[in-house]
Amino acid sequence: MASVQTQPREVNLLGTEARGALAKMIIKLFAHWELSTSDQLELLGLSTKSRALLAKYAKGEALPEGRDSLDRIGWLLAIHKALRLLYPQNPEIRYSWVNRRNTAFANLTPLAVMKEQGIIGLARVARYLDYYRGL
Repeated sequence: MASVQTQPREVNLLGTEARGALAKMIIKLFAHWELSTSDQLELLGLSTKSRALLAKYAKGEALPEGRDSLDRIGWLLAIHKALRLLYPQNPEIRYSWVNRRNTAFANLTPLAVMKEQGIIGLARVARYLDYYRGL
């Protein structure tokens, strides 16, 4: 009998449904990280006047289609994935890591680096975790 090959399902991140799911996912991650509203807005690259968007995202309203928004979400999810792989049995460390001072970041917290350096800081923290994991 011939084997049936299936193609991986392609996800359209520009689609409203996918961006809504990403929004809910990132708000849930922020809750695990116990981030303040202003920290959440900063990590998403939003102004402090955009507070109402966080509640909409939590309900599944789609993130903006812009590259900046999707890049930020991608880096945040990469950080989350790396922490899940590094600390699979320890959710306390996994979710508090972003708020712990780290000598790799001049004794700043990863959150401070991400906020101060914007998208570059998000990438820097994610790449550090990849390095730490040996990738």
